[in-house]
Amino acid sequence: MKPAHLIPCPFYIGGEWAQPRLAGTPVYNPSTGDVISECPLGGSAEVNAAVDAAEAAFPAWRDTPAIERARYLFRYRHLVEENFDRLCASVSLEHGKTLVESRGSLYRGIENIEYACGAPTLLFGDTLENMARNVDCETTLQPLGVCVGITPFNFPAMVPLWMFPLAIACGNTFVLKPSEKVPLTAVLLVELLAQSGLPKGVVNVVHGGSECVDALLVHPRVRAVSFVGSSPVAKHIYDTATRHGKRVQANGGAKNHIIVMPDADLPRSVEALASAAFGCAGERCMAGSTAIAVGKAGDAMLPQLVDAARSVKIGRTDTPMSQPDMGPLITGAHRDRVRGLVDSGEREGARIACDGRDARVADAPNGFYLGATVIDHVSEAMTIAREEVFGPVLNVMRMEDLDQAIEAANRSAYGNGASIFTSSGAAARTFKHRVKAGMVGINVGVPATMAMFPFTGWDASFYGDLHIQGREAVQFYTQQKTVTTRWFGGSSDDVWRK
Repeated sequence: MKPAHLIPCPFYIGGEWAQPRLAGTPVYNPSTGDVISECPLGGSAEVNAAVDAAEAAFPAWRDTPAIERARYLFRYRHLVEENFDRLCASVSLEHGKTLVESRGSLYRGIENIEYACGAPTLLFGDTLENMARNVDCETTLQPLGVCVGITPFNFPAMVPLWMFPLAIACGNTFVLKPSEKVPLTAVLLVELLAQSGLPKGVVNVVHGGSECVDALLVHPRVRAVSFVGSSPVAKHIYDTATRHGKRVQANGGAKNHIIVMPDADLPRSVEALASAAFGCAGERCMAGSTAIAVGKAGDAMLPQLVDAARSVKIGRTDTPMSQPDMGPLITGAHRDRVRGLVDSGEREGARIACDGRDARVADAPNGFYLGATVIDHVSEAMTIAREEVFGPVLNVMRMEDLDQAIEAANRSAYGNGASIFTSSGAAARTFKHRVKAGMVGINVGVPATMAMFPFTGWDASFYGDLHIQGREAVQFYTQQKTVTTRWFGGSSDDVWRK
């Protein structure tokens, strides 16, 4: 249903907001299925204008002292906190996260602003006096130029905040292209950034689909591209942008495995598993989508896991009055895809222990809902074991020992996260040493890193060399210059006499 008044979704280029008359794609409230906005589909013209504005702003911004750049970000952090509830409501409206999840994700975003506020320290170089006789050497970190961020639908506030605060703290200018499914929160974030007094053109926003993305990837004056999304698109981003001479950090999808040992604290393990699998409706690249029960852990764990899944209350997230445990999926098409993967597991011999496919919400019959689902006796050959589901679905595999479990996890094409639940230090140490994943949890269901540590996906979960967040991100957004110095002449006293 399309309301008479849609929420505006403007471009922001060179410090000016503009609502272009372009073809648009609907932005939904997933809780009800209603259209709440239209995202304009920009192309080369809009990309060129945004890059022109960012390039024009770069020389003055590059030469702005790091401590002054940080002051803009301190003001920005204050504005985000002042508008915290407004931003969280926007995330819940256009994405479908519960307010608790929206708040948690925005806190994580704020931590990235805080990290970027440390720019004067983060940008320290190195020096060595008398590298050779009377020769000194120093390194400095300098910005690249125009950087681009292409962000996904699943974290409308957090992922943009992974990118542009640190990029501009390092002295770059920025063009943000948010997901066309959730562009409204990005607009709010940049509205607040403009209120901080940030100079025009330092950050710009363009909207669009694949045409807009490809125009950014091949633009000759774009120096670096940051991306978060699915692995096929991440590979396309990486291949295209690097072929055109750009730095790229492209985070892809995942199939995160959680091993549960027989000696695990079962109630706490089940609680963590349920949160990892069903939190954010499973729409996150750190979702715990596969549980590997070792030995007798399977029979002991499954009834508690099914009870936990059945107790997950689903419902509308667009009103603060009665918040559920889990909201809808992003679109009807995505919900149907997840249902289809559950169907494939059933056809291929798995047992549906808790079935959320027919979930309904009485006061929102057109919302995009799917209930928490547990599938038991999943084997590695099954489609649902290999593909990223990106929904509230937990596969349960059963293995005889830890070696088998680690080997199964390591055969996945992805390598974002992996966790183990155990009381054994030896088992935990073996796991963290041998498992092929960039982020590892020991009795932690979602081992996502905080702002000061890099988000270190491996294999098909990441394309690039320098990861998002932390010191690696500082390296990504800067280039290092080495200066070697020797002075000729008389004594230092001559300087003052002459």
